[in-house]
Amino acid sequence: MEVTALTIEAARNAVQERKTTAIAMAEAHYSRIQKEDGQIGAFLTLSRERALQQAERMDRIVADGKPLPPLGGVPVGIKDVLSTRGVRTTAGSKILDKYVPPYDCTAVAKLETAGAVILGKMNCDEFAMGSSNENSGFHPVRNPRDLSRVPGGSSGGSAAAVAAGMAVATLGSDTGGSIRQPASFCGVVGLMPTYGRVSRYGLIAFASSLDHIGPLTRTVKDAAIVLGAIAGRDPMDSTSAEVPVPDYVSQLDKPVSGLKLGVAKEYFGDGLDDEVRQAVERAIDTLKSLGCEVVPVSLPHTSYAIPAYYLIATAEASSNLARYDGVRYSLRARGVKTLSEMYRRSRDEGFGTEVKRRIMLGTYALSAGYYDAYYLKAQKVRTLLTRDFDEAFQKVDAIVTPTCPTAAFRLGEKSNDPLSMYLADIYTVTADLAGIPGISIPCGQTREKLPIGLQILGKHFDEATILRIAHAYEQATGRSQLAEV
Repeated sequence: MEVTALTIEAARNAVQERKTTAIAMAEAHYSRIQKEDGQIGAFLTLSRERALQQAERMDRIVADGKPLPPLGGVPVGIKDVLSTRGVRTTAGSKILDKYVPPYDCTAVAKLETAGAVILGKMNCDEFAMGSSNENSGFHPVRNPRDLSRVPGGSSGGSAAAVAAGMAVATLGSDTGGSIRQPASFCGVVGLMPTYGRVSRYGLIAFASSLDHIGPLTRTVKDAAIVLGAIAGRDPMDSTSAEVPVPDYVSQLDKPVSGLKLGVAKEYFGDGLDDEVRQAVERAIDTLKSLGCEVVPVSLPHTSYAIPAYYLIATAEASSNLARYDGVRYSLRARGVKTLSEMYRRSRDEGFGTEVKRRIMLGTYALSAGYYDAYYLKAQKVRTLLTRDFDEAFQKVDAIVTPTCPTAAFRLGEKSNDPLSMYLADIYTVTADLAGIPGISIPCGQTREKLPIGLQILGKHFDEATILRIAHAYEQATGRSQLAEV
């Protein structure tokens, strides 16, 4: 039994049935990390002591003859924007290089309560700002499918670790596509829940009205298991919703026949790679063969999504990142003589180029004389985008699109062209702006054997339906990362 190639359910059952131990499973994953991660760069910090303590607790439960919790003994990774008590949390930035939180992110705490064994912290674009994981303050992440290419961003380390068999599942964050885009590039499943479904308490904020926490996994069922573990109202996060959390796993096998799937022409226009288009169209045909009805819909304000997103997100980033000033817990420049010099040099030395670019964009958009023209107008466009989805969902149960316009691009290919890099998220930012859930699942590969992702978008708090559709497609085609590890 190759324990680094198991699903969540299979890994838990292997421990429960004493085919292996949680400690042995954790050690097997650390061995794989040692073997593979030198060339991939998915991890920033390993938490071996914490992992083995949790694994020992799981083994004691088995020894006592008790049933394991849903993720009992399952090795997972945590994106480094999620706070972990006693474990270095950098947000991929030099400015937080030595930061060790005194508390756990709610999603992390819930994962451990569900029995998960936390292997370590995953590399990411600095403060989750990026589409390639080349913006990490430490080192880039490489795509396990082709080491010359990016894994996507900003949750590139989280996606790469699952794709390379270094973790059974990981948590990522999605502000403009940062779970779904790397899932597409690495050929894994990436789920972004509805805004408010999962508590953001303990998430190092990029853009507070756009940030979501969600899982990256090998199969749709694994994503359903993780979401069930981390979802729910949290009194520590006023934006988390008081909405019942269904049993996602029990609903996966419900028939999809009769469901109406929207296809928006705005997602199949210029810029969409032909191989991606063909793979997504084949996936839509497969869903039709399962009994789904395909309905044309229009999302007319889609073309405004990128400019609206890069005004709202950067404005919120400018506000959120003002706290990193060298005074409290972030890097402090040495040899300074005045307070203003300390502020200036600490931020200059601690922040990378992309973070500085976004802070400046956001500060400008919020400045006197420009607020109405830029930030306020972008928020009005956001409302129009949300209405587009609301109207479409009156006709359909879900919307299917490509996740990304292309497969994974080469390292360095877009580094000097920020606009081209931003357009890599053109099909994903709309869901973040509207606050709806979305999932990316593998639906094929290019001639160069690079993964292609299918995106399924759903109504607010209706993750169950998009998981059901994704699971039906996965079962019908056998497409999951499990077969590729």
